[in-house]
This record gives sequence, structure tokens and C-alpha cells, in this order.
Amino acid sequence: MTCPMDNLLAGPPPTYLPDLPEAREALETGAKAADVAARFPAHPVAWAVLAEEYFAQGHAVTSYAFARTGYHRGLDQLRRNGWKGHGPIPWEHEPNRGFLRCLYALARAAQAIGEKDEAERCLQFLRDSTETGFDALVKG
Repeated sequence: MTCPMDNLLAGPPPTYLPDLPEAREALETGAKAADVAARFPAHPVAWAVLAEEYFAQGHAVTSYAFARTGYHRGLDQLRRNGWKGHGPIPWEHEPNRGFLRCLYALARAAQAIGEKDEAERCLQFLRDSTETGFDALVKG
């Protein structure tokens, strides 16, 4: 017999975002991230790629804007899939990675433009969501 307290102590269940095969396949076959984001604006991976590309080119403000867009699109999807504002977002589930990459890109760009508090909040959110993803993204 299961004790009712067991469920409370276990915390919220993990959230798994749905795959967007058409958008994923477009990126995998070499479509430009900007084209994929325009055609599939709910696909966080496209926004993450844009944020990463622009950050690598030294455009932190543009990276920040792309990362924030993907972050908010990802939050919308998380909520539609049962997320209540906290709980695991497993890195191991490939469709979650776009949101998690946006979260990290947002932290990195925020740090670069002097938004230290936001950068720290984003990194803590990432760590709280997925230790594996945190290690993969932050520690590389």
C-alpha cells in the first residue's frame, strides 16, 4: 500500500515536450535556423541555434533576444504539457533540449550584457530542471 505522503515527497513528475518532427528534420537537413524559426516559431531548438550563432559572432544583445523568444515559447509548451512552474525537465528527452539550450543561452547572453541577476536565475533554473543538462551545457 502506498502512503499518500510518498507522492508529496517525490515532487512533481518530469515534463516531456512533444517532438516537432517537421521542424527537427528541417534543421537536421541544413535549413537555416532563421527559416525554421519563421516557419515553426514554437520550435525552441531553432531559437537556441540562432542564439548560439549570434553569441559566437559577438552579438550578445541579438543572442539575448533570440534566447528569450525561445525561452518563452518553451515555457508555453511546458505549461501545455503539465508543467506547474517547477519540476524536472529531463535533458535525456531530446525535445526538451531546445528549451534547455535557450535557457542556457539566455543566461550566457544576460551575463554578457551585464544582467547578472537574470543570468544567475537562469542558471539556477537550469540546474533545478536537469543536473545532466546543466553539466552538458555549462560544464561542456
